[in-house]
Amino acid sequence: MKSNLKSIVFVTLLVVFAGCNNQQQATTVTEQTKSGLLASDFQTVIDGDSTNLYVLKNDNGMEVTITNYGGRIVSVMVPDKDGNFKDVVLGFDNIDDYTAVDNNFGATIGRYGNRIANGKITVYGVEYQLPQNNFGHTLHGGPEGYHNKVFNAVQLDNKSLVLTYLSEDGEEGFPGNLDVKVTMTLTDDNAVDIQYEAVTDKETVVNLTNHSYFNLSGDANNSILNDVLMINADSFTPVDDTFMTTGEILTVEGTPMDFRTPTLIGERIDD
Repeated sequence: MKSNLKSIVFVTLLVVFAGCNNQQQATTVTEQTKSGLLASDFQTVIDGDSTNLYVLKNDNGMEVTITNYGGRIVSVMVPDKDGNFKDVVLGFDNIDDYTAVDNNFGATIGRYGNRIANGKITVYGVEYQLPQNNFGHTLHGGPEGYHNKVFNAVQLDNKSLVLTYLSEDGEEGFPGNLDVKVTMTLTDDNAVDIQYEAVTDKETVVNLTNHSYFNLSGDANNSILNDVLMINADSFTPVDDTFMTTGEILTVEGTPMDFRTPTLIGERIDD
């Protein structure tokens, strides 16, 4: 494992919302990656589909690696103040570790990110029962969500990768065939741009996101408690003891959730 779970910040991106098996232009040698990751360590066959490792690079030397297993961001190499490149996301350095344990490191999450209470949804008057994989609720699309699927991958150029997956009607209990397209682009202003598209043939629910964990020190053994965090939000959604949202929207004023001004994470973590 290239990083360790004890020192993490979780960031989720919720953006907007076409499926088979070609992989192109994967990196093949260590010298091509600042991370030192090898494509050969990510090449296997899962449920008849081939997995691989893909490399994005921009004109500034920044590098991102992605595997089509789960549509996962594996590494993000950025320079520190001295110009030394560090990996700021958590994950593993081979495909076997990703498949050995249930995890969401860097994964594309779907069909529905976060929790669905009691694993039940009602769509246009029809109720559907979904797998309950987290305290009686459905978490991140169920136990066989997109984080465990092999996406079709096509690398457009050095900076962009397109991942597609066909989520069939009834997969994990969700209605409708859903053609999912995820385009990951490393821009020259050092942003990882992720665009989501989804097309369905039946009324359904969709909530796609990415599940990367960050440690901005570039060293997973370092705590994030001394990091300064700012969240420009005036309210939050509280959860119950099963981490399910209660439906309330509360003000952050006077609560440990108030990060409207830059605050050390360690000052609030125990509250």
